Amino acid sequence: MIEAVGLTKRYGAKTAVYNLSFQVRPGAVTGFLGPNGSGKSTTMRMILGLDAPTAGRVTIGGHPFRRLPNAPRQVGALLDAKAVHGGRSARNHLLSLAQLSGIPARRVDEVLGVVGLQDVARRRSKGFSLGMGQRLGIAAALLGDPQVLLFDEPVNGLDPEGILWVRNLMKGLAAEGRTVFVSSHLMSEMALTADHLIVIGRGQLLADMSVRDFIAHHSAGFARVRTPVDAPEQREKLTAVLSGAGGHVLPEQDGALRVSGLPLPRISDLAHEADVRLWELSPHQASLEEAYMQMTQGAVDYRSTLDPRAGLRAAVPGPAGPGYAPQGGYVPQPGYAPQAHEGHAGHPGQTPGQAPPPGGFPPPGTAAPGPFPGPPQPNPYAAPQPVPAAVPPASAAPNGATPGPDLTKRDTEEAR
Repeated sequence: MIEAVGLTKRYGAKTAVYNLSFQVRPGAVTGFLGPNGSGKSTTMRMILGLDAPTAGRVTIGGHPFRRLPNAPRQVGALLDAKAVHGGRSARNHLLSLAQLSGIPARRVDEVLGVVGLQDVARRRSKGFSLGMGQRLGIAAALLGDPQVLLFDEPVNGLDPEGILWVRNLMKGLAAEGRTVFVSSHLMSEMALTADHLIVIGRGQLLADMSVRDFIAHHSAGFARVRTPVDAPEQREKLTAVLSGAGGHVLPEQDGALRVSGLPLPRISDLAHEADVRLWELSPHQASLEEAYMQMTQGAVDYRSTLDPRAGLRAAVPGPAGPGYAPQGGYVPQPGYAPQAHEGHAGHPGQTPGQAPPPGGFPPPGTAAPGPFPGPPQPNPYAAPQPVPAAVPPASAAPNGATPGPDLTKRDTEEAR
């Protein structure tokens, strides 16, 4: 059994855990829940003697972890699946742990088979996927066949088959009378795995009760009521009757009614007295996730923004440089303003009264964008075009484009 009494941990001015007291009993899977930054990992590190508490104490079987004789044979833990030497194979990693703890080498092959890594036992762990790393970490926790096990996010990276395997493994270990303490953010998985819950927020205890009691205490059940679809007047009549009896009625998108504050027999009697036919009358209990969110909404430190699209409409640099828009059209850059030119206010090449094109004019020195990025390419099949005798100076080039070099008389004759 794990027991914490007045457990407190401070890091300078920050208090990670404050006056935390709880018990984790054998024979059940105990879920350890809390928002990010609530102190779950710090608490697990203090249980395993990795961090010393500022105040209070935590014991395993009545002894601090550091005073347990041959602790790896009594306590197994998975806190960080990446805590593996990447150059070692899975088997050598477990074999080194076994030799340090006096565990027979045959146990290494046994746990590799339990977690399903026997086929990759001689592969280096640095090439393992996230899910394979989780399985290797679980194998290390099971290596000493301990009576107390701690797991921090054990299903992270596992596929559905792996998640089901971990769930059955936890239940099987608890059924053998072991103490199983599991931290996870997956509420749906905790609802299927855990028997008891310990919930903390901002380092303090919020709940210590069974899953059933936690849902009942921190959520409200409701009744789902449905009347004939072709008789909307009966739905309105029933809504008025139930509201008059003290019930709280909310319409749902599929046409049903969500009724709270009245038991099912009372709803049935009121519908019968009002001569309203019912197509559905069923009880509904809130999920663990709903109850958890209701309880911890005031203890969440990190919240997302309301508009996740903010800042996504900026110009995308592309092959044509800043200002290039892949869908066509120039995206004006910050700080750009058209300069007056050729005796009137506007853009080079713009005639008085001419409206700017959609997206605005490109800045001086930038060629007008086309349907394809990059400079235009000459057509080798086009007929030769006559070369003008002289090229206008740079100041007279349309749209501010920079003209090519002047052609000499010799160049002109060669071109002809």
